[in-house]
Order: sequence, then C-alpha cells, then structure tokens
Amino acid sequence: MRSRLKDNGLYETSRMMIMPEHREAWLAQCEQQKRRGKPNLDDQEMQRISEVLVDSYNRSSTVDLILFNPFFEEPISGVVVGLNFARCEIKLMLEDEFRWVSLAEIVSFN
Repeated sequence: MRSRLKDNGLYETSRMMIMPEHREAWLAQCEQQKRRGKPNLDDQEMQRISEVLVDSYNRSSTVDLILFNPFFEEPISGVVVGLNFARCEIKLMLEDEFRWVSLAEIVSFN
C-alpha cells in the first residue's frame, strides 16, 4: 500500500483520466454559454435602418452596418447595390465582392 503513495499524498490509481472527447465537449459547452440573444429592434429603429439603406442605394454612398452574430458584433461596410424586398435582403458591394445580407441580421448602423 505504501508504494502507491507519491510525493503529493494521492493514490496514483485514483486520478481521473480526461479523454480528448470529454475535453472537446467541455470546451464546446463553455462556448455555448457565451452565446447571446438577438436584440429586439423597435419600429423606429427598423425605420431608421431602412432609411439609411435606401439612402445608400440612391446615392451610392458607403454605409457601415453591424450584423448580429451570437458571439460577437460583426461590423461590415459597403455600398447597397441591390434591394430584394421579396426575400428581405440587401446586396452590399464590399471592397472586391458582393454579399447578400438579410435584413433580420442587421442590428444597427454607424
């Protein structure tokens, strides 16, 4: 019995082994706890966002938007080159590419 004791006084056989799958599941659970909910925008804020998008479309001016992401705010900047009201999307011209953005993803603008 005495040979099982180590310098710290714990039994060597009583230590728990952590499997890689357990570690990955634990890290995934920690990430899920960092999720945040989508804020509800009132009608006035939605109206202001719509006005900024239409103004960018009419004037070909750059608009800075903040998109919803469960873990962080995603800033995006571009010119609105297309409006699709049937699918509730806008087409943004970024530096070198186009991107369709859903109106439901937009949280605010700068």
